[in-house]
Amino acid sequence: MSSPNTQLPDLSDLFQPVQFGPYTLSNRIVMAPLTRSRAQKGDIPSLLAPEYYRQRATAGLIIAEATQISPQGKGYAFTPGIYNSAQVEGWKPVTQAVHEEGGRIFLQLWHVGRISHPALQPNGELPVAPSAIRPEGNAFTEEGFVPFVTPRALETAEIPAISEQYRVASHYALAAGFDGVEIHAANGYLIDQFLRDGTNHRTDVYGGSLENRTRLLLEVTAAVISVWGAERVGVRFSPISPANDIADSDPATLFTYVVEQLNQFDLLYLHIIEGATGGPRQVENGFDLQILRRLFKGIYIGNNGYDRELALMARQQGLVDLVAFGRPFIANPDLVDRLHRAAPLNEVDVDTLYGGAEKGYTDYPFLCEQNAVD
Repeated sequence: MSSPNTQLPDLSDLFQPVQFGPYTLSNRIVMAPLTRSRAQKGDIPSLLAPEYYRQRATAGLIIAEATQISPQGKGYAFTPGIYNSAQVEGWKPVTQAVHEEGGRIFLQLWHVGRISHPALQPNGELPVAPSAIRPEGNAFTEEGFVPFVTPRALETAEIPAISEQYRVASHYALAAGFDGVEIHAANGYLIDQFLRDGTNHRTDVYGGSLENRTRLLLEVTAAVISVWGAERVGVRFSPISPANDIADSDPATLFTYVVEQLNQFDLLYLHIIEGATGGPRQVENGFDLQILRRLFKGIYIGNNGYDRELALMARQQGLVDLVAFGRPFIANPDLVDRLHRAAPLNEVDVDTLYGGAEKGYTDYPFLCEQNAVD
């Protein structure tokens, strides 16, 4: 971890309460959505999930792991869903645990599109996408990693049903006790696939022009806020990330247009992966993402590669409103306290990131426990 810069205030407003739509968050630190692949049969959250999220509820905001809105939306083994009542009952103890600790938790709504495999799809069907273009890479199935397949292009008449799935999932998320939802439009998943000209070769009203490629995102957004209201909805983008073999010929123009269009909804926040997902913050042929921050009317959450020093500097310079941390929250349930104290961080055990039980999930030590041992 970077050592704190002595010129930066330790008691930055990073650690102070902040208004967030209808809520007051205890600080400006966000736990980013983190796939852990520990769901039970039926895409029901793990029985350990309530404790996992409870431990991390000192985050100003938790955005729960990406959660599929339908069986078709699934792209990884052992990920949870939010499309039936059994899943709602599985999520209720999670939201209750976070609320008991005084935290706030949003749910990330997810449809993976082509980043899937017939082994993960209902009746072994092909994954769907805007166009029948196979991504490079491998799908994570219950039998291990297998190469992606060529997806089936969605028929025009099928696409409104996807927006309806988001609306229904939003109702289920509300019933499960979440405080809001985030639309996952990043990392090369379905909505991102529609936005990009590298994956969207359609010639109907969902392809071609910027207006057409943005249509699904706007329809989904309208469906979600019909349930939640715009003041409890955010959207996540990764404008310059190559994640999941995604690409666009002009991302600066695309995402400037996207944010301009989203402003009509008065959404709560924009959650931006700054750089390559889980990789460098600076990428070839990137653009200044502060353009999007300045353009967006709501709250801006910055994500990717933040440590204490970078987070403090970003707030001091007004580059972000809130800062999202991903992997550091896996190994440090008390990350907020550790950042505030400039204390050392636990290292992530990469062998226990996905699947398994409590090891590498709910057994990482708190700072107070480590100090007691010392």
